[in-house]
Amino acid sequence: MSNAAQDTDTVRHEPDQHRFVIDKEGAQAVLEYRMPSATMIDFNHTYSPNQFRGQGLGGKLVSSGVAWARAQGYEVTASCSYAAAWLQRERA
Repeated sequence: MSNAAQDTDTVRHEPDQHRFVIDKEGAQAVLEYRMPSATMIDFNHTYSPNQFRGQGLGGKLVSSGVAWARAQGYEVTASCSYAAAWLQRERA
């Protein structure tokens, strides 16, 4: 993968909008979350544009989101089926 391609896959956290984002070729892949309590984060929606599905953007978003959440000391849960499956694989 070229450096230019890697740069376009950088995950950005937008805490005011409760989401993590990857900007790629004018489109956005997104992982949204909610905070059901002061100690818990719920990843509740993952979206990747059709043209970028299967390229690992969702996994990159969830991985970054989980790393951030754990660094903050949050308990991590996922009501999004994609994020839940990712967490299950990670814990296995």
